[in-house]
Amino acid sequence: MRGSDPACTGETASARTLALHVHLPTGLLGVAGGATAPIVVLAALAHGASVSQAGLVVAGGGLGMVTADLPAGSLVARIGERWSIAIGSAIGVIGALLCVADVSLLTLGAGVVLLGLAQAVWGLARQSYLTAVVPFGQRARAISAMAGMSRLGFFLGPFITAVILGAETTGDDGGSGHLSYVFAVQLAMVVIAGVLFATMADPPQPRARTVSLPIRRVAARERGTLLRLGPGALALGAVRASRTVVLPLWAEHIGMSGATIALVFGVAGALDVGLSYPAGVGLDRFGRRAMAVPAMTLYAAGLLCIPLADSEAGVWIVALVVASANGLTNGLVMTIGADAACEDARPQFLALWRLLHDGGSAGAPAAVGALAGLLGLGAASACTGLVGLAGAVVFGVFLPRTHRTGEAGILDRCERSSSESARRVSPSMAK
Repeated sequence: MRGSDPACTGETASARTLALHVHLPTGLLGVAGGATAPIVVLAALAHGASVSQAGLVVAGGGLGMVTADLPAGSLVARIGERWSIAIGSAIGVIGALLCVADVSLLTLGAGVVLLGLAQAVWGLARQSYLTAVVPFGQRARAISAMAGMSRLGFFLGPFITAVILGAETTGDDGGSGHLSYVFAVQLAMVVIAGVLFATMADPPQPRARTVSLPIRRVAARERGTLLRLGPGALALGAVRASRTVVLPLWAEHIGMSGATIALVFGVAGALDVGLSYPAGVGLDRFGRRAMAVPAMTLYAAGLLCIPLADSEAGVWIVALVVASANGLTNGLVMTIGADAACEDARPQFLALWRLLHDGGSAGAPAAVGALAGLLGLGAASACTGLVGLAGAVVFGVFLPRTHRTGEAGILDRCERSSSESARRVSPSMAK
């Protein structure tokens, strides 16, 4: 695997720098997303949207993110991580302002899409930054810590929303119109996160100018790596998105109450967050393949067992299994992408890599809905489990079997020139 190793140049970021300029703002954005996740549909319905129209508004965030994945790679390659994050933050602030204004369904939808665009830039730039400044032997835990902060923020966000709306329902107007207060929290989090992101130092420059390589050339040059490992990233994105659809639908199908379903998801979310950092430690200590294959297999087992969960206890067990798998895959896709990224076109490669995962996330809910309509919810859930198994097979076959950090013969970072990396596919990725 080839990502540039800052250990080769001595250019590493301190733990304080990462905490202040990467992990903390990532957590704040998680709070923003978690706080507004329960109310975007409600805000759309308040503007007279139908259920399907409200669903389209919610889907606008994912659409914006997928649409911006490749342009984000070009942007980071041209102007660097820090200025890209500044531009992404400006887009995010405009989107958050539109949500706060809440003038119409159109402005709400536009705000959600703009926030999705900003999320793509933030995500790509953060991943590229960590790849550049964190040594290989510590990379996975740094990335998993970042992803874990996002999940922690998303977990805490709904509680902030509950407090705000709970307080407002005791007012004179019964709480009508106060969804904008929650969107104001989102705006504040985006502004603070944007400032923290944009004030970080630029990472060390690669040996070659990344702007000289258009994304289409990088895609053609790196097609071997993308075709081998890309289906695994797509599969993980698909099962992650599918679980948020099939689990609550199945729980409702067997007669569980909304309050109980929420409790199941809350406990499962806490388990997910708790496993985030240990997952990163495992990736660094035992290797990517040793963590990826068991975690994806566990994911698949949980999803395949959903049709067998005909009681509340069964749903609890399945939810905890799937949450464990989701926690253990925390940071996995980003770490593999960082390892495989070519030094002379890091942002462009990461953009292509993120598009595969985000494409799976964006397309899976619609696919699950279509399969449920044709075959039934149980069969749709089983199909998602098979997708998880396929991802486990991909990672098992194409990820390197050995895990040796810092050996030039394996990583070839310090010795290989940019021109050589442009001509060859990584030996470890070719195994």
